[in-house]
Amino acid sequence: MSLSKPAIATGNLKSRFFEGLSPLDLNGILAAAKQRHFASNSVVVNQGNPADHLFLLTRGRARFFFNTQEGKKVILLWLTPGEIFGGAALLSTASLYLVNTETLKDCSMLVWDRATLRNLAGRYPRLLENGLLIAYDYLAWYVADHVALTSHTARQRLAGVLVCLAHTIGEKVSGGFEFDATNEELAGAANVTPFTASRLLSKWQDNGAVLKHRGKVLLRSPERLLLHTI
Repeated sequence: MSLSKPAIATGNLKSRFFEGLSPLDLNGILAAAKQRHFASNSVVVNQGNPADHLFLLTRGRARFFFNTQEGKKVILLWLTPGEIFGGAALLSTASLYLVNTETLKDCSMLVWDRATLRNLAGRYPRLLENGLLIAYDYLAWYVADHVALTSHTARQRLAGVLVCLAHTIGEKVSGGFEFDATNEELAGAANVTPFTASRLLSKWQDNGAVLKHRGKVLLRSPERLLLHTI
């Protein structure tokens, strides 16, 4: 259903995609969106498909992943409310989605089709600028990830993933930051084997840096964790 008024206030949901827009401009952009809901563990977009929609996550959690030719699932970035995906729909040339996006929890999203989005970008140039800034962030992440893969040890990469997830999707609880992640997911994100991830997590649990239970990780001491990457 199309939105006739901004159902999401920027005071409640902060998104870089909306930065610098006036309330009046934001009204027009939100009115052109459609609200959609996706159940947990749904694949919203598939790599290689035409990039004909842009999505803004308003509730829940999602992440990017890539399927290799050998059938391996490579986990990339976790997404939280306020973040967009499908940004290739902004491009003047029809493009393809580079990665898959899946939901990790029940999600709500604002969705713009490509024709509507391109029209809005013409009326509100700040949208293109914000999209470029977000693309720059992705490039910066890729550079950092590639440097970590080529220059850091497995221990350092996994520690970096734990700290990053604690800061982005972690919930502040008594004793630290807790988030959902399996050993296999952590291994994929850190480019290590599941055996290596399990071994390192066991060592960090022994020294009190983390507590792992039932698919959840409690990061107790980021400082202590990083000290053990040397």
